[in-house]
Amino acid sequence: MTDLLLIVQIVLVAFIVIAVLLQKSSSIGLGAYSGTNESVFGAKGPNAFLSKVTFTLGFAFVLNTIALGYFYGKAKNSSVIDDMIDKTDIAAPSVKVATPAVTTSTTESNKTK
Repeated sequence: MTDLLLIVQIVLVAFIVIAVLLQKSSSIGLGAYSGTNESVFGAKGPNAFLSKVTFTLGFAFVLNTIALGYFYGKAKNSSVIDDMIDKTDIAAPSVKVATPAVTTSTTESNKTK
């Protein structure tokens, strides 16, 4: 799950960068290279549309960041070693070890002497 969210995070970052660079600013940015923007987005130009897209992408970025933090925090509590211990307990056969028999007759006879 975290792999998918991480890929989405990278894609969101790329789209946010593109959306910000396309917006008109004091130095005009990359929007200067597309002269037909006004006809595509209407009379007001792309500013209103691009600002809404940037806000939406930013909101999705924040939600995805929170989800990534949650899942990484949840995965932090588990360990690979815990999984290995569970698997070895199941896989290991139970072997009974024979204990040597202790005779008490020799110890009792030594006490009586």
